[in-house]
Formats: sequence, structure tokens, C-alpha cells
Amino acid sequence: MNRIVKQIPNFITSLNLASGSMAVIFALDGHLVWAGIFICLAAVFDFLDGFSARLLKAYSEIGKQLDSLSDLISFGLAPAAILFTLLEFSMFEKNQPIYQITASWDQWLILFSALIMPVLGAVRLARFNVSQADEPFFRGLPIPANGIFWASVGLMLEVPRYQELFQAIFSTRTLCVLGLFFSGMMVITMPMFSLKAKNLNIKENWYRYVFLFITLILLVTLNVYGLAISILTYILLNIGFYLAGIKY
Repeated sequence: MNRIVKQIPNFITSLNLASGSMAVIFALDGHLVWAGIFICLAAVFDFLDGFSARLLKAYSEIGKQLDSLSDLISFGLAPAAILFTLLEFSMFEKNQPIYQITASWDQWLILFSALIMPVLGAVRLARFNVSQADEPFFRGLPIPANGIFWASVGLMLEVPRYQELFQAIFSTRTLCVLGLFFSGMMVITMPMFSLKAKNLNIKENWYRYVFLFITLILLVTLNVYGLAISILTYILLNIGFYLAGIKY
């Protein structure tokens, strides 16, 4: 029975992987809303597997590696599939099987630039797995944050409330810039604060409270748009804190 209990976190991690795989399938088939939903579901499982591992004291090297492999699919490849299809929509105004796409060499280059995301996501996860440092913050953008951003972009298609913002986001140029920006943010070594806190002390956690307050306001007022903007806010806050010399 103890052996079965110890496998619960790995089972939940497998649900993360399955959800991410479903997101890839839906994204390439043009169903970006469902792709976004499955990435969000993968994020829930990603949280629960760590929570259950701590609760059951079921840590293992296999679990660590399985978690990274699952994250690469759910928050690296699945977002890249969303970006690929969005670029396809922005350039050709339709989704079609890849062998039917008629494009110039520069258009193919733009489409396949989406693959930079899982590549750099893999570099980030590999670096994390071999790191011996026990730091209370992240180095670069956590890959689940990348996944949640692109999931929210997919969900925006279901809620096109802000037409000017909608049109600005879904232009080919903006999508390329965002894809390269988020890919690069995953592999930089700049410190970025974690939401995990040792205590609730306001003095020690003020920057976390600031971010959570801003996120709450954005979600209430902007819906799924607020989810994407909150991830951008997280990045910009960390850049600002880094330039100001604030330590975590």
C-alpha cells in the first residue's frame, strides 16, 4: 500500500503530461480555446503533484525527471503549437494541415520560429535539473508561466471584448516578438521571485502582495486578458526590481 501511495504524485504528473499532449493536438487542429483550457488543466496538475509529493513525502529522482518532461510538453511544446497556429491564422487567415500550407521561405521561417520556445524551455529545465543551488527564487521565467500566458492568448479568441487590444496582439509581428521574448525570458539568469513564501510577514513579502493585488485587479477587470497581462506584469516587476537592486 505504501508503494502505491508513493506513486500518487507521479500519477498526477502523468495527468499533467496527458493534458499538455491534448493541448498540442487541439492547437494544431486550430481549436485554440480547448488548447488553452488543457494547458490550464495541466498547470493545476503541476501544482497538485508538488503539493501531494510534499504531503506524502514521496520525493524521487524519477518524479523530478517526469515532472520536467511533462512541463516541457505542457508549457513548452503546447504553447509553441498555439503560437504556430496563431501565426498561421495571422498570415493566411485559416488553419490547415502543414502539408497543404503554401508559403514563401520567409513565411516558413516565421512559422517555425515557434519551435524556439520548446527548445529554450528544454534548456531551462535541463539547467534546473542539474543545478545544485538552493535559491529562494527562480532564475528566469518559470516555464509554467510561459504556458499560462499562451493559454490565455488562446482563450482570448473566445472573449474578443477589447477589439483594439485583440487586433494588436494577433498581428504577425506582435506574435513573433512575444514568442521570442517569452522564449528568451526562460533562459536568462535574472532572479525572479517565487510566490512560495516562508511566512505571511508583509515586510518580507511585500513584492508578492503587490503582484497578487495587481493580478486580482487585472483578472476582475479584464478577464482572460488580465491573466496574460498579469504574466507580463510579473516579468516587468522582476526587471524593475533587478534594476533597482532589490534582493529576494
